[in-house]
Amino acid sequence: MKMEDAITEFIASCEYEKGLSHNTKTTYQYSLSTYQKFLENKYKIKKVEEIQTEMIEAYLKHCFQEDEKDDTVAHKLTVIKNFHKYLLKEKAVSKDVSCFIARPKTRKKLPKSLSLDEVDLLLDISLDTPFDYRNKAMLELLYATGLRISEALSLTIYDLDFVNSVIRVKGKGSKERIVPLGEYAIYYLQEYLDRRHLLLKKGQCDALFLNSNGAQLSRQGFFKMLKQLLKEKGLREEISPHTLRHSFATHLLSRGADLRSIQMLLGHSDIETTKIYTHVSQEAVANAYHTYHPRDTKMKKEGKNDEI
Repeated sequence: MKMEDAITEFIASCEYEKGLSHNTKTTYQYSLSTYQKFLENKYKIKKVEEIQTEMIEAYLKHCFQEDEKDDTVAHKLTVIKNFHKYLLKEKAVSKDVSCFIARPKTRKKLPKSLSLDEVDLLLDISLDTPFDYRNKAMLELLYATGLRISEALSLTIYDLDFVNSVIRVKGKGSKERIVPLGEYAIYYLQEYLDRRHLLLKKGQCDALFLNSNGAQLSRQGFFKMLKQLLKEKGLREEISPHTLRHSFATHLLSRGADLRSIQMLLGHSDIETTKIYTHVSQEAVANAYHTYHPRDTKMKKEGKNDEI
């Protein structure tokens, strides 16, 4: 089977069976196209049955030589492994030449979160225009629910249920979940909805959050708004919608929420993904101990740390 045909069929299969998002599909296509290009240029590979284990290892080595990050290479290898597993399942090849290749070790980066004071500062928005009400409602919603920005932007007015204080969310793989709404989020969503008609132009748009043209707000539009807001408030420029998601989970955990509940709220399919927040919480506990415990702080003041 030709390499390009196999990639096309694999992507189509993943899209049908797993319900890939547009971003994930684009990532898969890019990863496999660069893989294909390397094999063609270095080994003149045209068909999938010609690929050997050493060629995949050479490709990974090439990625590291190009100074790609460990987690980027690890993700590329995951896509490649899934691709070759698919080829074996479809009997396009007689064996999976990728199965014994070990994934590169990656360091887990602890997600950054906001302090409660930073959250209060970010959400303290002066409400003058319909856009102010929209921005306030969006940020309150993101912090109250831990939604991904893609999930928030894809919401429609029909996904809100104020009677039961919940919102219906379509997550990764088109999986739906019901997420509870807090009083602040409900109040400011209602305030925004009272003014949403002022953003509508010709025709009707069901998207919850609208741009200046009366259409669904884009990721680019949201990030532009957030960047301006951070600048005005003197907050860290690296703060992102994902920072609010991390803050939502971290603050819940630090106040006693169980990990399984947080997993359900975030829409994680694997509890291992959620467990990273336990490290964040433990780090906060350690920092608090070293800052406030009288015997620890006293020794620091006396300069005796180096003697231990």
